[in-house]
Amino acid sequence: MKRLNRREALQGVAGSLVLGSLTPNALAAALQTAATPAAAKPPMDARHAAFLAKAQALIPQLNEAILKPVAMVEPVADEKEYQRWRMPVSGTVADAEARLMQHGDAVTLDFGRHMTGYFSFDIEGVGLNIDSPARLELRFGEVPGDIAEPFYPYHGSLSESWLPIDSVDIENLPQTHKIERRHAFRWVQIKVVSNSNAYKVRLKNFRAKAITAAKKTPPPAPASAPEMLRRIDEVSLATLRDCMLTVFEDGPRRDQRLWLGDLRVQALVNYVSFQNYELVKRSIYLLAAFPEDSGLLRACVFEKPEPHRSNNTILDYAALFVPTLLEYAHASGDVATAKDLYPVAKLQLELLSKNVNAEGLFVDPKNIWIFIDWRKDLDKTGCVQGVMIYSYRKAIELAKLTGHHEDIAGYEERIRLMTDAAVKNFWDKEQRVFVSGPKRQVSWATQAWLGLAEVVSKEDGAHALLTATQSPDAIPPAAPYLYHYVTEAMILGGEKDAALKMMDSYWGGMVRVGADTFWEVYDPKNSKASPYGDVHINSFCHAWSCGPAYLLRKYYWNMSGGKV
Repeated sequence: MKRLNRREALQGVAGSLVLGSLTPNALAAALQTAATPAAAKPPMDARHAAFLAKAQALIPQLNEAILKPVAMVEPVADEKEYQRWRMPVSGTVADAEARLMQHGDAVTLDFGRHMTGYFSFDIEGVGLNIDSPARLELRFGEVPGDIAEPFYPYHGSLSESWLPIDSVDIENLPQTHKIERRHAFRWVQIKVVSNSNAYKVRLKNFRAKAITAAKKTPPPAPASAPEMLRRIDEVSLATLRDCMLTVFEDGPRRDQRLWLGDLRVQALVNYVSFQNYELVKRSIYLLAAFPEDSGLLRACVFEKPEPHRSNNTILDYAALFVPTLLEYAHASGDVATAKDLYPVAKLQLELLSKNVNAEGLFVDPKNIWIFIDWRKDLDKTGCVQGVMIYSYRKAIELAKLTGHHEDIAGYEERIRLMTDAAVKNFWDKEQRVFVSGPKRQVSWATQAWLGLAEVVSKEDGAHALLTATQSPDAIPPAAPYLYHYVTEAMILGGEKDAALKMMDSYWGGMVRVGADTFWEVYDPKNSKASPYGDVHINSFCHAWSCGPAYLLRKYYWNMSGGKV
């Protein structure tokens, strides 16, 4: 049976992919299971039920803030802009509230910052008779294209129901109307689609209720730091803030889920900023509560209407549960949770090591998704070897912290075996770079993960990474998630100046083209880049992009909270 990758899971095509491979009897059974209410499903075992109970006891009370728009704006097409549009001010909010609108009229509001939350407004009819409902279309924009560009024809591979658009029919004017669906946005456009000719519509008292689980105000970046680095730090923290809800969501716009890989980056930033340790603890326990039957952790968990597991597993995410748990324990001081979940962390490596041959080389079983990055042409063989060795090194620290000293020798032997295999199979002594796959591909990802795994000396690892990042033929990352690990590998390899240049170029590049939260995907050469076939379905406040605040605060500004 085929495993679903993250894209397939998000598409909602699990039924067609999985059920199509079943026999008629199995198909009938599967359909019956799918039709069974959640309450009738077999109960969880006691261990996982206890994990879930601990997670549910930590559901946070979200902070709320009422925000008002700061201006009325008008989208203006501009091909010189990376995002293809400008949003110049066209009037005041009072100007917007004074307008009498009828079918075809629209107003666009700028709240001045990104938020996750709920939009409300007052609406009244002005005329002889209010003899029909007012039909409105609302668009919620994280970037100008969300407001200015048509969504149809839609070419995306994910469900178009994620598009940030709502249509409402409002009767019995005047009234206050709240958009029930939660959105992630900076801009809101309200268009009158239809109303009777007997009256016009007036909109006023626009407001948004912004929500977040971020409660502590982080210390500001040092005033002596370069302005762009301070701005990168600020945007990183805004990104994390708006992804901190009742779990650490990957993106508040889409797909509003707890993903293990995103969680690790978010948690690291959280430790040096908002320091909401309980939200990390809740997220870790939720992931631990819903593994595969084998015990391998799922890549993500659905939280609502009640917590339940997803259909997909990512190999590298499962391995990274080990450092995620270790880092939480160090930052929070909560060793008890580390002890409680140590068997889960240990099991991830035991299960994944079944795919390591006698030589110590990871062999892709072809039945589990390996992510690393969105690049389709990336050979991931060397990357996975690095992720595994890296996680085993962290497992030694975790075993020492939790008192499982009996496991250390086994971890050390696994590291020795896999490191020897990595040098033999991936290290090119002549070029002093790592290569991967039958074509001996050189990529940033392979250098980063085998460097983080300390497969070769610090000097050789740094040389390999700099060589790759400066080569036009090497495969670069497609998304900020991998850029985070490339940048940290530079720092740990002693190339802190190169890492700063990387942050300034990549995340600073987003800032320069208008980002006030960091995006799921950023290609400096292609503003319409999307792994889903349509840029309008991209998330523009995405958890795995917030890493620079951690890198800057830990390695440059000495602002670490706890030991991470």
